[in-house]
Amino acid sequence: MIGLLKKTAMLTSLLALSASGAWAQDVTLKLHQLLPMQATIPAKAIEPWIKKVQEESGGRIKIEHFPSMQLGGAPPELYDQAVDGIADITWTVIGYTPGRFPKTEAFELPFMVGDSASSSKAFHEYVIANGMEEFSDTHPIVLHTHGPGWIHSNINVETLDDMEGQKLRGPTRVTTQFLGKLGATAVGMPVPAVPESLSKGVVDGAIIPWEVTLPLRISELTEFHSGFASQPGLYTATFIMTMNKDSYAALPDDLKAVVDANSGPEVSALFGAAMDAADIVGRQVATDAGNTITELDAEKDRWIEVGDQVTADWIVEMDAKGLDGAALVQSAKDFIAANAN
Repeated sequence: MIGLLKKTAMLTSLLALSASGAWAQDVTLKLHQLLPMQATIPAKAIEPWIKKVQEESGGRIKIEHFPSMQLGGAPPELYDQAVDGIADITWTVIGYTPGRFPKTEAFELPFMVGDSASSSKAFHEYVIANGMEEFSDTHPIVLHTHGPGWIHSNINVETLDDMEGQKLRGPTRVTTQFLGKLGATAVGMPVPAVPESLSKGVVDGAIIPWEVTLPLRISELTEFHSGFASQPGLYTATFIMTMNKDSYAALPDDLKAVVDANSGPEVSALFGAAMDAADIVGRQVATDAGNTITELDAEKDRWIEVGDQVTADWIVEMDAKGLDGAALVQSAKDFIAANAN
């Protein structure tokens, strides 16, 4: 009889533990992205995010981080890898799939954004207000921008006229259109391809933010860096870290709450802040290398005039799609102004 009572008590305890979640099943998630682990976003944003999620889950969530396309495919395929469940979470450049997320392009327009921290928070809020349906096939976690883009080239850009004929890499559809109107020959390619393209002379240079010059060693591959010290900057690209919908739905409610607590505009701002800090380092590396850094602010109005043409064309294009392009541009500006430092 005593043995039976002990067994009954043990079974009751086990059931209580199971009901309380103490024996809830652990979850392992695969996170896939395009950059090497030492790059800013992997090292200073994604890895801290992973650590925080794992700690706040009490160790019940484990996230395996696969950098540099280690799970296969090409950077433009990363969003669909999250859709299809090849990875549970992916981080990628939104503009690597041209035209698929048209509302997000408002933030890529010339001279739209300044620092990355405030612009990233603004971008996430803008997407919530205007375009979250564009990502309805995944569960978005972070939507952010990088800091102001600069021109990094082996041909010095001291005025707008120096852009004529340069072969410059651009990251997205909108930015390559802008480069074309500036007089350059625009070459679209994912950022991991830039170093080889520079070394082989496929391009003269690239437009990227300072922080990206660090992992790509751009200050060793180019001599000249031109851009604007004043805000807003030349351009930005937009990024998403998003989760497979089934992977999210399969989480128990308390683990969904952990993911939710580490999602949204404030988290996006932290990703942006990591980029802002690395921008400072990237510029200093170019300075220490003895490279030429040219600030073009004295003739910024000339560049803005060209940028305004790109924006006007984009509005017409969005209107043709049945979207209110002017309203989207104004909404982007409003969210940026509301979050400005």
